[in-house]
Amino acid sequence: MVLKDAFDRPVTNIRISITKECNLSCIYCHREGEKAPHDPLSAPEIAEILRVSAGFGIRSVKFTGGEPLLRRDLLDIVRSVPHGMESSLTTNGTLLGSIAQDLKDAGMRRVNVSLDSLNHETYKKIAGIDQLGDVFEGIDAALEAGLTPIKINMVVLEGINDHEIDDFLAYIRGNRNLILQLIELMDFNSCEHHNDLTRLEGILASKSKQILTRRMHHRKKYCLDGAEVEVVRPVHNTEFCAFCNRLRVTSDGKLKPCLMRTDNHIDIRGKQGTELEDLFRKAVAERVPYYR
Repeated sequence: MVLKDAFDRPVTNIRISITKECNLSCIYCHREGEKAPHDPLSAPEIAEILRVSAGFGIRSVKFTGGEPLLRRDLLDIVRSVPHGMESSLTTNGTLLGSIAQDLKDAGMRRVNVSLDSLNHETYKKIAGIDQLGDVFEGIDAALEAGLTPIKINMVVLEGINDHEIDDFLAYIRGNRNLILQLIELMDFNSCEHHNDLTRLEGILASKSKQILTRRMHHRKKYCLDGAEVEVVRPVHNTEFCAFCNRLRVTSDGKLKPCLMRTDNHIDIRGKQGTELEDLFRKAVAERVPYYR
């Protein structure tokens, strides 16, 4: 039985943060609103969440962090994904080179790589340390392993990296296994480099040979000169909310019904069976479009 909220939005995707820890210190990171120190969910707890998710018809899971590749039991977690559920992962890519093939062998379908600059100096300004070379190696290893298509997640920061968009288009151009995602900065911390992507999206539309509409958040995919680009605008965007099909789990074991809110989390740590199922139903009942 697929769960639907009061606004007739089915939940078909779950995003699970498996650690709060990260080896970078990106200036915009909001860490899903998690602040207090805590132990992350255990692999068996995550496996139970996945089992219940599959029972409710959730068809895909994305593992996030923090940096999920820091989990030593990551491959065990990936192997616990139920048959028929597609798994993917969002990573900063710095540790991906040595584990990409193992992830594929464990059953992972593809990866997203967070990459906000192709320039070493700018990358260090954003991430706190220059590991850009490791990221490129990680992307190459993921391509070779077949963790594709790889989505390159670029958070557009006004005055820092917004001039690099053409460089990113050149980087992915001609490779159908690379897709660029331009992501609007969310106002969850003191980062003051917000860039309204509405105008940029209009420019992309005017230059595109084809425009496709994805089911996820009704976001557009722009096809231009051998490059595919998606624009992710969660801020002040009624379509993002109206077509949201995602439930989130924080690394400290709370169901998060809405990306934009931190005041309605539901604690599921240690819960299993029918009790966990009931908490899933409660979380979906709490889903209300933030922008409407």
